[in-house]
Amino acid sequence: MKENKTPKELILETLKEKSSAKQDVFYQTIAVFKMLKEVLADFATEYSKEVQAIDKRLIIEYTDKGEFQAELRVAGDVLIFHMHTNVFDFDRSHQIWKTSYVNDNNTRSLCGMISIYNFLSDSFKYNRLNDLGYLIGRLFVNRELHYFVEGKRQLGFLYNDFVNNLLDKKALKSVVECSILYSLAFDLYSPPYDQVKTVSVAEILETNSTYQIKTGKRLGFKFQADFDDII
Repeated sequence: MKENKTPKELILETLKEKSSAKQDVFYQTIAVFKMLKEVLADFATEYSKEVQAIDKRLIIEYTDKGEFQAELRVAGDVLIFHMHTNVFDFDRSHQIWKTSYVNDNNTRSLCGMISIYNFLSDSFKYNRLNDLGYLIGRLFVNRELHYFVEGKRQLGFLYNDFVNNLLDKKALKSVVECSILYSLAFDLYSPPYDQVKTVSVAEILETNSTYQIKTGKRLGFKFQADFDDII
């Protein structure tokens, strides 16, 4: 009868099989994020002159915010792309576990994550630190470059074939374009009157510097998966 493995053997086996796989995913995600930055920079270059020809007040601008963050300003919107430094797995009830691709090799479920947030440009321009941004999508990619996207509207159903979708510049450009289209259609709504009918003296006194009165596209409204339609 085969002897049971010792704790040392189990630790070394886990490090070899799972921890090494996580390192692979991390460095693959870094490579993907660098490629995403190139896509964002190319987008800004491609669209900037054409948009300026339409209206000189409209600005398309890409800013590299460091190793794990990038910013794309599109007129009145800012899209923030943030790479998480950790590697994620999924609950066994998740749809990816229903595929033979993952069940044949469990480490294929390990993914890096890049989150996409939508903010108002004025929130940064006027230093409105209390303003809200919204998570509109999360891109997950494994070490073999298979990917899927969780997100609002098109982002949630156009990119969900984890088994067959392979991430490259063309796919990243498509995700970026879809994110921009969603953000541009996702308008700023006036919050319900009763939720903003009072304001403190401190908030008013601060409006000339940091503008303490909170603003967000759906402030005071429900924002969840059940309400994805934009009217």
